[in-house]
Amino acid sequence: MTITATASANTNIALIKYWGKADESLAIPATSSLSLTLGGTRTTTTVSFDGGTGDEDAVTINGATPGGTARERVVRFLDLVRSRAGMAIPASVTSSSTVPLAAGLASSAAGFAALAAAATRAAGMRLDERALSRLARRGSGSATRSIFGGLVLWNAGVDDETSYAEPVDCDLAPAMVVVVVSAGRKTISSTQAMRHTMNTSPLYPAWAEASREDLRVALDAVRARDLPRLGEVVEGNALGMHAAMIASRPSVVYWLPETLDVLHTVRVMRDEGFPVWATIDAGPNVKVLTAGKDADRVAAVLRDRIPGAATSVRYPGGGVRIEEATT
Repeated sequence: MTITATASANTNIALIKYWGKADESLAIPATSSLSLTLGGTRTTTTVSFDGGTGDEDAVTINGATPGGTARERVVRFLDLVRSRAGMAIPASVTSSSTVPLAAGLASSAAGFAALAAAATRAAGMRLDERALSRLARRGSGSATRSIFGGLVLWNAGVDDETSYAEPVDCDLAPAMVVVVVSAGRKTISSTQAMRHTMNTSPLYPAWAEASREDLRVALDAVRARDLPRLGEVVEGNALGMHAAMIASRPSVVYWLPETLDVLHTVRVMRDEGFPVWATIDAGPNVKVLTAGKDADRVAAVLRDRIPGAATSVRYPGGGVRIEEATT
């Protein structure tokens, strides 16, 4: 019996960042992290262990056949699922994303969360959300957080069992205004950049230590419903991460001139009374944390002041879901 399963997952944006692995083989992070899953950013993936092309897996992403590292990561993850399911049959995988790939917009988080859900269901496995988050982590670290909706904590842990994500209660009603200054692929992958930062940046140990305290402050702010306190630590954590990258030898710089334009604009808007705080992942694009009730107004100002960027509003979204499973 062949099962065809379709699953989807949203991207997530880290508020307190994940940058660096304590164990690369198991994707155990150096620090715990906190993220917000964004609605309307789903990647949808269909998997069937139907023999693939006969000798190997058939993989299609956004209508094209990937090669190199992109394909290797998918096949390696399918091998992990096959080993746990006790099977050896090649698979057919079709995936489509609503966000640009490799542009610092967390496409891999949504992609591997959806792949984990679809592949395990197609293999006849039934995993609870914690087990699914642990498995998704092996494909892409941040995918562990996209299993859940809303605000999500990724416990760093020390091994495969203890490194998992879980939802966090949040009454803040936040939103993200996403400012895309470039949808192009980044020149160095997140995996390569975080390894390089850990190995060469004199600022990395200090950032990692500060990040542990940042997480404590962020969770306290969430519990206190204190958005300004949360925003301040979120912005500081992101800028500290990029400072560590810039101090790497040689330097890792994802920012473009337009990135700095957005950062400057956010600071000016905050001085004008807008509740806005910036965060940036491994890419040039800026996400602006704000209150949900102010998001449309904030987006309108950003569109006016940064006319060359593509600006959109994203509210908290749901976690992974099985869209369809047929035999």
